[in-house]
Amino acid sequence: MRTTKTRIAFKFCNKALTTILAALAISINVSAQYGTGSGEWPSYGGDTGSTKYSPLNQINPQNFEELEVAWTWTSIDADLDLEAIHEFNESVRINNFQGTPLMVDGTLYIITAVNQIAALDPATGETLWSYNPEVYVGGLFVNYIGYHNRGLAYWTDGNDERILAGLNDGYLISIDAQTGIPDSAFNGGKIDLSVGLPRAERDVLDWVGAQPVGVVSPPIVVGDIVVTSSITQARPINRERPPMWVRGYNIRTGEHVWDFHTIPLAGEYGVETWEEESWRRTGNSGVWSMMSADPELGLVYLPIDAPTDDFYGGNRPGDNLFSQSVVAVDAQTGERRWHFQMIHHGLWDYDPPAAPNLIDITVEGRDIKALAQITKQGFVYTFDRETGEPVWVIEEREVPQEPVIPGERLSPTQPFPTKPPAFERQGLTIDDLIDFTPELRAEAEQILQNYTYGPLFTPPSVSVPGGNRGTILRPSAGGGANWMGAAVDPDTGFIYIPSSDSISVPVVVETNPDESTLRYRRISYGGTRGPEGLPLLKPPYATITAIDMNRGEIIWQVPNGERAPNIENNPAVEGLDLPPLGGGGRNPILATPSMLVHAQNYQDGPLLVARDKTTGEELGAIIMPAQAIAAPMTYEYDNKQYIVVAVLTEPSPRLFAWALPD
Repeated sequence: MRTTKTRIAFKFCNKALTTILAALAISINVSAQYGTGSGEWPSYGGDTGSTKYSPLNQINPQNFEELEVAWTWTSIDADLDLEAIHEFNESVRINNFQGTPLMVDGTLYIITAVNQIAALDPATGETLWSYNPEVYVGGLFVNYIGYHNRGLAYWTDGNDERILAGLNDGYLISIDAQTGIPDSAFNGGKIDLSVGLPRAERDVLDWVGAQPVGVVSPPIVVGDIVVTSSITQARPINRERPPMWVRGYNIRTGEHVWDFHTIPLAGEYGVETWEEESWRRTGNSGVWSMMSADPELGLVYLPIDAPTDDFYGGNRPGDNLFSQSVVAVDAQTGERRWHFQMIHHGLWDYDPPAAPNLIDITVEGRDIKALAQITKQGFVYTFDRETGEPVWVIEEREVPQEPVIPGERLSPTQPFPTKPPAFERQGLTIDDLIDFTPELRAEAEQILQNYTYGPLFTPPSVSVPGGNRGTILRPSAGGGANWMGAAVDPDTGFIYIPSSDSISVPVVVETNPDESTLRYRRISYGGTRGPEGLPLLKPPYATITAIDMNRGEIIWQVPNGERAPNIENNPAVEGLDLPPLGGGGRNPILATPSMLVHAQNYQDGPLLVARDKTTGEELGAIIMPAQAIAAPMTYEYDNKQYIVVAVLTEPSPRLFAWALPD
């Protein structure tokens, strides 16, 4: 661990002032969910309501293109002896740097791809201290998408300050925010999240060296309780998997306070939806993405993911509560207050991918403290966040019942919101195929004959060598929306959603009973190559949608970028006048009073873009040195506003901070 003593001493001198301010204002860990309310960024989404909104306006559309690089910070993962680490763990990579910093009380805090935690000077990017939990020691792998971590949580009581993180190796740690030293009062500094989870504890695993659970997203703090969940590692081979319960711990002591059983146990609410007692063996159904919370109501909101196996449910008949649901639990006790299941008996990996957005709206003259849950399938499910009552009617509609994989029992209906309209195109027909030329359309139609396709919720099918290759999902299993989430304007009640129009095909095969207790399982999934290496679908391929949540109406939808170099440079479209392609990617959005800010990841010139909130028009852009791979954030320090985002520079990723010139 490295420290900068002068910086730490400065913070100790200001501790008395911090205590006084804390007595006069609401503590950081219970800040309001209506935007950050200050020049800081104390939670992953800016605030516990995941608005990604800041009131700062020093950087605005009129001066955005004047931004200059104020400082850069190279990930301290670059200081690791990767050659030595690879001798015992070849899976370690440092480039998946998805972390978004926090900024509190004059210090930035960041977590790297390999889960190192560092404190930075907000004016210079200087490293003040760092802590390496060495998550790469003792395991052959972390999870099937590699080493990465999206963020941290912060807590203070006005005197003590802690940084909390869930780690890829399945531990929850608490770090002194001033020194970078683990808090010994917090169970010695860390908690093993596998303890108490059925079929997960490290000392009863059937294989040696593998870690049973991991964490890739930040915990959330309400009062003195830190809430976290976890994910299981690698793709399932067997139906017997650990359930990924959501758990609450006391921040001061590390005491385990409560569990919310995301897969109910015997006698609990919802256990009857796991027919044939499949709750006894089924796993997953945790929260792999971010959570949100309303400190005033004392509620934490859980976007719960899919159960094992995410594309075959013959081993788990029934609706399978609380999988693919949003659940409100009491932050102090873990007691369920309300829930809504958005997918019954899920077969498409359409788990809610991002933190619910908390947003206050006025609907037909009625003020509502609302919760908006964006989804991979392109819906926004909207509820009164205190009661769980839908703001607009959600209808149970019949969905396709063919094809049926042997042993599968499909749900006859799924919930469809009547408002707002879907923000992403759903299902697939021939009319959706690329049609830049008649030849490309004909080739696309020929390709489509190899697959099963149809409306939203068409079931997965068995992949047959030389025959049907499987069911095309649209939106893809990656969404639609994903962990990038949405941004909220608390002044207008608008929500801004980055999305992708993409397809995926789960490769589902029958298994050898000597090798798996799943009769069928998904062994992989990916996209489908279109004609001449082009996409199978018409553009745009990435969009941003603005929805007025007071009326439940889409206000505008625009492509994220006009261009897509990998398409434009294809000889098959040479000389054609192409429509807007939306090739800038699906990127997290930062909202301010005067604009939206997000990345466009063009291959030949990544950009940071300012966009008009009322029309979607691009107002300005600055060139980035490489693609952005994390969510942007903003803060003010010494009367200067900064915008910071992680960028995939080579050979090591870096944080870039932009500010206006002095």
